[in-house]
Parts: sequence; C-alpha cells; structure tokens
Amino acid sequence: MEELVEGELRNRTTVHEFILEGFPAVQHLGGIFFMMHLLAYLTSIMGNMLIITIIWADHRLQTPMYFFLSNFSFIECCFITTVIPKLLTIFLSGRQTISFAACFTQDFIFLFLGATVFFLLSVLSLDRYLAICKPLHYLTIMNPTMCNLLVASCLALGFFFMVVPVAMLSQLTFCGPNVIPHFFCDFGLLTNLSCSNTRSIEILFFNLAFFVLGSSLVITIIAYSNIVLTIMRLPSAKERQRAFSTCSSHLLVLSLTYSSCVFIYVKQNQESTLDSNREAALVNTVVTPLLNPVIYTLRNKQVHQALRDTLSRVKLQKYH
Repeated sequence: MEELVEGELRNRTTVHEFILEGFPAVQHLGGIFFMMHLLAYLTSIMGNMLIITIIWADHRLQTPMYFFLSNFSFIECCFITTVIPKLLTIFLSGRQTISFAACFTQDFIFLFLGATVFFLLSVLSLDRYLAICKPLHYLTIMNPTMCNLLVASCLALGFFFMVVPVAMLSQLTFCGPNVIPHFFCDFGLLTNLSCSNTRSIEILFFNLAFFVLGSSLVITIIAYSNIVLTIMRLPSAKERQRAFSTCSSHLLVLSLTYSSCVFIYVKQNQESTLDSNREAALVNTVVTPLLNPVIYTLRNKQVHQALRDTLSRVKLQKYH
C-alpha cells in the first residue's frame, strides 16, 4: 500500500517543465510572423526609449507629468520584453519548452508589470487633475519626493498584489498534461493544468485583478470628470483647447489600454476558441505598446517640439 502511495505521489509531481504551444495553425507562416513581430517589438522598444531620452535631455520636459511618462515607457519596455522574445522563438522554431521556475517567473513579472502600468495610469490621471483643477498647488503637491513616492507605490502595489496568487499557484501539484495553449505562461491556463483544487486561488486572483483594474478606472473617471467640468468653465475656447490638449494623449492611451483588456475579457467569457484568446493577448502585448509611443510623440506638441529641437542640435553638431 505504501509503495502505491509513493508511486502515485511521484506520478503527480512529474511536471518539471511546460510546453508553450504558440500558434500551431499558422506555424507554416512562422518566418513572416517572426519578421512582423520582431519589427513591432523593436519599434516599440526604440519608440519608448526615444521618449525617455527626450524627456531626460530636454529641460522643458522635466516636469511631473513627463517624469511619470518616462517611468511608464520604461515599464512598457520591460512588460513586452517579458513575453515577446519567447514568442519570436516560437514563430521560428515552433512550440518551446520552458522550465517550471521560468514559467512562473514569467507569469509573475507579466502580472506585476501589468498591474503597475494600471496604477501608473491612475497616477497620470491624478497628475492631470491637479495640473488643471488645482494649478496653484500643483508644483507644491507634485514635488520630486512625492513623484518618486508615487512611482515606488505603484511598483510596490503591483508586486504585492500579484506575488501572492502566483506563489500560491506554484506550490500546487502539476501532474500533466504540461502543454500551455498560449505563447506565454498565462495564469488562467496554469490553473487549468494543476491537479489540485484551484478554486480559492482563482477567486483570490479575480478579486485582486478586479481591484487593480477597478480602482485605477474609478480614480481615472473621477479625475477626468473634474477635469471636464473645470475645462468647460474656462472663459475662452482657446483656453479650453489648450487645457484639453495637455491630457489628450493620456486619454488616448487610457482608452487603448482599457479597451484592449476589455477585449480580452469579453473574448474569454464568450467560450471563444483558444486561437481567439491568443490573438486577443497579442493586442495587449504587441499592438498597444507599439501605439503608445506613437501617440505621445505625434499628438503631444511639447514632445514633438523637443524631438525637432534635438534633431536640429544633432544636425548642427554633425556639420560642425
């Protein structure tokens, strides 16, 4: 009897690695998809790094809003780097193995940075509220110490909210199968592979994720409701246009980020195919990070002007 129990325990703990399936239906087009996603990845990285460089090089952009934006761009770079390199490998070579520890590490970093992005978006909303609705107190409240504290708080909240469910899930039993029908280690799919009862962990994760998204959305709605009311009270159309232009880029990024998450949520709750879920995840990990720097550089007049000034200085140095 003891031998049977020991044998069963050994069989139930045999999973030491997982297999990322990727996109088997289009694997014959892997080379094309590799080039497309590599170009998107490099463009996104270079775009976000360009924003960071311009902000730190131009003294006119060294304000609280652009400080938060530079942190946002840096975290976006880290966020997509968590999953895209593995995706590129899958497009080139097909399904890929990933160790147990690496899989849960990827899952944690993905969720940690994703939660941090939402907290940072709410901080950017709060920053715009203070700048437009409380202009006389703005620089007093948003001093360098407060700015650093807010960014550190976003990182800390993202870490502590996501480390608990991922750590709990990693302690469960995984006895096979070990194929993840995705291009990265998704929390929901990992719960499906566990042989243990995951209901309590799934409830905890859902509540934490709901709090992250809900609290960020509530702060954003309250902030922008007050911003709209304040802008509408301005006496001239020119002042209203100027005030709105300072937050238009942020509004576009907010819309893009939240809509992509809602898109994924709706897809998954319509009993959609696994291929549809994987395609939906690409929106959040490839398309949105690619468009964010484009929005901030092309629609933001200050960043646009700083970019032109930087290019002009580079040309002058080249000729001299």
